[in-house]
Amino acid sequence: MEKGTSIIPIERIEHSILLIRGEKVMLDADLAALYGVTTKRLNEQVKRNRDRFPEDFMFQLTGKEKAEVVANCDHLKALKFSPNLPYAFTEHGSIMLATVLNSPAAVQGSIQVVRAFVRLRQILASNAELALKLNALENKYDAQFKVVFDAIRQLMTTPGQHKRKIGFLREKESK
Repeated sequence: MEKGTSIIPIERIEHSILLIRGEKVMLDADLAALYGVTTKRLNEQVKRNRDRFPEDFMFQLTGKEKAEVVANCDHLKALKFSPNLPYAFTEHGSIMLATVLNSPAAVQGSIQVVRAFVRLRQILASNAELALKLNALENKYDAQFKVVFDAIRQLMTTPGQHKRKIGFLREKESK
């Protein structure tokens, strides 16, 4: 396979990376699809090689976490009816899966997973660098540019960080 080409676009993999318990992870169902195996087969291999998956490589979601993932991720709607709680794999766990599965599809998939995690790390790092540069500029210039800096910071925040109430305010609430 040529460099830069993949069966699954890297953007699709990036959208499969979720933030759960403060960790960037991919769920077993997404990894199974990426590695060309069934979720059942993937989990069987994990159980057979349990010593290769310490807690910092993999953990099982709680019922509440599963419900939240199903509610927020359209491509995981099928999990709603599964009696099993999914497993979440960190970057290292995702790579370990490829070695356990040891198929050409798993090897190629693991390369794409690594690229997606690295790209995500680069995006987060560049955002942090931008925030530092913005703070330096704000300190350098006077208050007349404060509105501009505040607007830029607002654009840098991810949607969903600012939740506002939906609906109408009563007269007492609006004052």
